[in-house]
Amino acid sequence: MAERRMFAKTIVLSDAFLDMPLSARCLYFTLGMFADDDGFVNNPKSIMRQCGASQDDMKILFAKKFLLSFETGVIVIKHWKINNYLRSDRYKETTFTEEKKQLVTKKNGAYSFGIPHGIPSIGKDSIDKVSIDHVVVIDEEEKKEVEEEEQQQTTTTTTKSKRFKKPTVEEIKAYCAERKNGINAEYFYDYYESKGWQIGKNPMKDWQAAVRTWERKDFKGGVMNESISSNKRNDDKFDREKGWF
Repeated sequence: MAERRMFAKTIVLSDAFLDMPLSARCLYFTLGMFADDDGFVNNPKSIMRQCGASQDDMKILFAKKFLLSFETGVIVIKHWKINNYLRSDRYKETTFTEEKKQLVTKKNGAYSFGIPHGIPSIGKDSIDKVSIDHVVVIDEEEKKEVEEEEQQQTTTTTTKSKRFKKPTVEEIKAYCAERKNGINAEYFYDYYESKGWQIGKNPMKDWQAAVRTWERKDFKGGVMNESISSNKRNDDKFDREKGWF
């Protein structure tokens, strides 16, 4: 089994991925490191406990379709072949061949449940109604999944054309709680309300992206950190006036 694992930027920098809590994202990366060369993991609960994630984090990854599950308890990373490309001399096929047979690889490289080579050529009369119904269900699920992925890929473009809607304090609180970032929602609201919901000279287009920017700059607590930053600027100005710099 290969020792190195990769993660595609198209997956881990997408809005769908970044909108998840940090703990869910960490769980995804950890599962990716422990998966076999086909992206299968047979002990997801054990790995979840090892990295300090919760059952809710696992549920989010399934709901967002970053993971697919089987009745055996085995899971597979849906975008494994987008994330990783292994040379044939380093590749070792998964031992979970029965689960692998239930998957097809779509044109974009993502796994999906389906019939790998279409309906078996055993004659029309020998295919009973149950089999036909099963094929129809798979086709419908595949169609729905493709539509959802296409919609996800065009989210950024569509968002730009939408008119910005100012969030409420409660919406900001809920989003910050979901991401567990500790940002003071009321301070965030008042800060941008005083600026006319502008970033610099440009109107704000995505307030959730602004929250994520605050996360990266570690604006936890809001007022406290801003106050410290403001005091530091004042001190720097005073020092320059005194000629200390």
